[in-house]
Amino acid sequence: MKNKIIILLFLLSFPSVFYVILTTGKHNFIHLPFYGEKLAPAKGKDTIYYTVPPFSFVNQDGNNITDKTYDGKIYVADYFYTENKSICPRMAAELLRVQDKFAYTNGTVQLLSLTSKPENDSVPVLKRYADMVHADTKTWTFVTGDKKQLVDLAQNGYLLPLFKEQGTSADLMGSDFFILVDKEKHIRGIYHGTNIKEVNNLLDDIKVLIAEYYIKETKNKKSPSL
Repeated sequence: MKNKIIILLFLLSFPSVFYVILTTGKHNFIHLPFYGEKLAPAKGKDTIYYTVPPFSFVNQDGNNITDKTYDGKIYVADYFYTENKSICPRMAAELLRVQDKFAYTNGTVQLLSLTSKPENDSVPVLKRYADMVHADTKTWTFVTGDKKQLVDLAQNGYLLPLFKEQGTSADLMGSDFFILVDKEKHIRGIYHGTNIKEVNNLLDDIKVLIAEYYIKETKNKKSPSL
């Protein structure tokens, strides 16, 4: 009886590991794809996968946020702007689901919302928006900055297909995608942020990543030091 209780507590403590155990066989571990161009490995070397380039912006509290902020973190990035009343509120609702689902990770899973309209979305505006969508800003960050840098990061960093929205100024671009980035800054998934089924896939893929890191860290601890 005592052993059963211990096993139950373990599974409840590590739901992502439990998920992988249920959805894979002994020799069929789920692996997420890598997005972006990759370099062919030299002889005896591992493949070098595409990584999101460095960036630096300002968040809703006026603090500097860079790519290094997410060292050792799994995070979901998206582009939005606070004046949007159609797509962005739906995406925010889905991100709230992600936030709540992975609250147990104590910050290992993060959310990064970048504005596509920095000329309007100042620090105080982002702060009010974060409050409005019930964001826990310990794990969900909203950033603004230079427009050119934001757009360049979207297109050439996160590989997002930005679009010009009808009835808006010609230079205003948006995106309805979520980007899943792993701890090494590799893009591991792209999902439509307004599609519940695709966001469910995102939730599952985050679980896979968490389990993947847990298993890797467990193996490293067991490996004898040289």
